[in-house]
Amino acid sequence: MYLKKLSIINFKNYAEANLEFSEKINCFVGNNGAGKTNLLDAIHYLSFTKSYFNTVDVQNIRHEADFFALQGEYLRNGSPPEQLSCIQKRNFKKVFKLNKKEHERLANHIGLYPLVMVSPYDYDLINDGSELRRKFIDSVISQFDRVYLDDLIHYNKVLAHRNALLKQFADENYFDISMLGILNDQLTPSGYRLFEKRKTFLNDFCPIFNHYYGLITGEKEDVSIAYISHLLNEDFGQTLIASLERDKALRYTTSGIHKDDLDFRINGFPLKKYGSQGQQKSYMIAIKLAQFEFTRLKVGFKPVLLFDDIFDKLDSLRVEKLVKLVSNDSFGQVFITDTQLERIDQIFRSINIAHKVYSVIEGTVSEMKPGKQAL
Repeated sequence: MYLKKLSIINFKNYAEANLEFSEKINCFVGNNGAGKTNLLDAIHYLSFTKSYFNTVDVQNIRHEADFFALQGEYLRNGSPPEQLSCIQKRNFKKVFKLNKKEHERLANHIGLYPLVMVSPYDYDLINDGSELRRKFIDSVISQFDRVYLDDLIHYNKVLAHRNALLKQFADENYFDISMLGILNDQLTPSGYRLFEKRKTFLNDFCPIFNHYYGLITGEKEDVSIAYISHLLNEDFGQTLIASLERDKALRYTTSGIHKDDLDFRINGFPLKKYGSQGQQKSYMIAIKLAQFEFTRLKVGFKPVLLFDDIFDKLDSLRVEKLVKLVSNDSFGQVFITDTQLERIDQIFRSINIAHKVYSVIEGTVSEMKPGKQAL
């Protein structure tokens, strides 16, 4: 599967763009702030029905425009082209269509066009709170397991209802244990299923992650990812009961799989505290490459892979090694952004692979023909 064509109208800093891509490697080159990342985000939209960076859809509409529109044409295994389109108007709901038929639920689209994004924002997985790490797990599993996604949506709805009820009890100075018990009974089955699938995912994912970390770094460092959850050693129903007084005092549900986390370690120590900047970057790239491989094995074809400005702070040898890695037959279509045309040109002097390079200047993108690149 690969994205052959992309059309953009009024998306972020683009008034209009129409592009046709290589089925292997595509590079967007330009200064910071020119709009390279916005092109990757448009591609992300077509896979996930939302931005990687800004979840408020109307804020992705170009300044003073009334709407944005994205359209992509995908090809796979010699089948007829598949058309995806997304239109977001101000004060209207988002419309997402596959082959001109509107999705009844946006969740039905997740996983049809799997994609992996590697971005400087991935450092937040290390440095920010547990919510981002849970979202990472959920985004990976949801691309190949529709039941998991439905359970996650159900769990979050019931959890929001339970939290609203706890707040209502505190505000109105009364308490009804039976009402809370009904929600507990609705929360626990989906919670158990999510927990078991997250646990299985980490067991299968970690060996792949370790493999890619070694390929990227060539080091013998011991890296690991541990799953942290209340349910590893506790019964979910009993945990909800045991946490009741604390829940009442704090006005929200303090225990459950919505508090799960991941523990990133290197040589037995927390990555956040003891990992160097280079180690942290290699760790995050390895996680995303492992996500690609894990998803490929599950869905049976190669996801699209996006690299957003990840070459900074990597030495030239490691950059070339990474590009060679994603150029082999295990990977499919790749999109790369970079600020240095000379670096991109040097890479493709040493790697003979189908590719296209695009110049991005202040919201305008154009393909650079062979011979126009840096010498």
